Amino acid sequence: MSETQAPPVSTAQTAALAVLGRVLVTSGKLDNATAQKAMKGALGNRKSLIAELVDSGAMSPLSIAQAVAQAFSAPLLDLAAVNLKTLPDKLLDERICKEYQLLVLGKRNHALVIATTDPSNQEAAEKIKFATQRNVDWVVVEYDKLLPVLKTEDPVAANTIITNFADSDFEEQEFIEETDTPAPAENEIDDSPVVRFLQKMLFDAVTMGASDLHFEPYEFTYRVRFRVDGELREIASPPPAIKEKLASRIKVISRMDISEKRVPQDGRMKLKMSREKTIDFRVSTLPTLFGEKIVIRILDPSSAKLGIDALGYEEAEKQRLLRAIARPYGMILVTGPTGSGKTVSLYTCLNLLNQPGVNIATAEDPSEINMPGVNQVNVNDKAGLTFAAALKSFLRQDPDIIMVGEIRDLETADIAMKAAQTGHLVLSTLHTNDAPTTLTRMRNMGVQPFNIAASVILITAQRLARRLCVKCKEPFDLPNETLLESGFKEEDIDGSWKPYRPVGCSACNNGYKGRVGIYQVMPISDEIQTIILRDGSAMEIAAQSERDGVKSLRASGLSKVKLGLTSLEEVLAVTNE
Repeated sequence: MSETQAPPVSTAQTAALAVLGRVLVTSGKLDNATAQKAMKGALGNRKSLIAELVDSGAMSPLSIAQAVAQAFSAPLLDLAAVNLKTLPDKLLDERICKEYQLLVLGKRNHALVIATTDPSNQEAAEKIKFATQRNVDWVVVEYDKLLPVLKTEDPVAANTIITNFADSDFEEQEFIEETDTPAPAENEIDDSPVVRFLQKMLFDAVTMGASDLHFEPYEFTYRVRFRVDGELREIASPPPAIKEKLASRIKVISRMDISEKRVPQDGRMKLKMSREKTIDFRVSTLPTLFGEKIVIRILDPSSAKLGIDALGYEEAEKQRLLRAIARPYGMILVTGPTGSGKTVSLYTCLNLLNQPGVNIATAEDPSEINMPGVNQVNVNDKAGLTFAAALKSFLRQDPDIIMVGEIRDLETADIAMKAAQTGHLVLSTLHTNDAPTTLTRMRNMGVQPFNIAASVILITAQRLARRLCVKCKEPFDLPNETLLESGFKEEDIDGSWKPYRPVGCSACNNGYKGRVGIYQVMPISDEIQTIILRDGSAMEIAAQSERDGVKSLRASGLSKVKLGLTSLEEVLAVTNE
């Protein structure tokens, strides 16, 4: 290959040569001067350091293989003893094998076993992991025995990323791009491997039941993580070189400005999973030191149609909630931290209330779940469409039911309270720790006690705990003292039940699969109204709600432990008393 035809030597390739050179010098089988000369020759001739050493006679293939295998703690294999006809094919793209001089020997667990002369080649490992979504287990072989096996007469200098996704169902998916999406300004965003990689990540996230995808660029690495059952898990580590193309592709189909990389942006996109199913995604970009971090929230409309029984309410809690949403007017508040399932709970209620004779309007930032029959509005603070402005407009639209995504300030709270007192059912959320503290939080916002007492009819506080895998969970004994310290009462520890613990199997994530709701459903009784009117504390309200038969979040979680739905450790982690 002439110098003009040879592919340019990348910085990563130069670094790999230096690493391998140091390994051979450290092993004592090569002196520093010879190593430096061989490196210069390899760079000048556009070949590997091992090929230069063997061709120049500086080292034998066997000596190199022995030194490399020992340095990298990799097994040394004699290819002459391998029956090449039995080796699998199509596990890795042939162009990658030719470019990096690799031979795939098979699969082990979730890794590919690959024969190489140089396991220090991190670029090859990253490209393989990106292309196959599998880790790499290197096996060292001798250069002179590997070379005849590979058809190197027609070398391929592939500088693009090669993907090899062979999922026939996956091929049917496609992005649904809006007709007014701006034309892409950069040709590289149409790079097919990047498009297929993004589609696979979204498809895998939906299949695994993830709620969010995180695309995170760092100085020398790029990481993709999924939030599954409330926990982030690393899924892929594609080459950092794709970050610009991937960000541009996501921004185009999300109808964002691909030329703007200095400020955060928000958008939405859809992925057609099949003829019958389409999934919505909410996209958020954030400029970081080494590129744009992108978080994609999966918005599955079917989650709001599972029914109230699927949410995990106990019978008494469910009946309290159903009685409240059947009221013609008043305010229902759902509280809890971010990611506790408040939106799904609200939309489950709206789904029950969504009838032809009812006018429902919602104001959200932004609207996460699309529900036909409901008039949904996205607030836009920059344009002046705040929650308060949307609420004022709703009241002129003859609504029966109003849903406010979040009560953030006194103006929004005041208008919502007045709507609840004038014949409208109002549903909203607040970020508080439990139901009793919600009322004092509203007092701190400046809402008058008589307005709270006259409008709020029920408050639900909730958490999401990981559900134990039914296939591998196992009972275990805990000391009675531990159970009592956790909040169980003496009468609860009667020997009729045992707590379960996570084990872990191929069907779950460290012993957990899915999540179960923990709820504190507190109706506003006459006694609680009296406490509110005299500006009582959250502790007084909590004590009265307990006398009214309302379970605390901890008590509700412990009942899930008794039923074997979750572990005691999980309940203690998501509730605090």
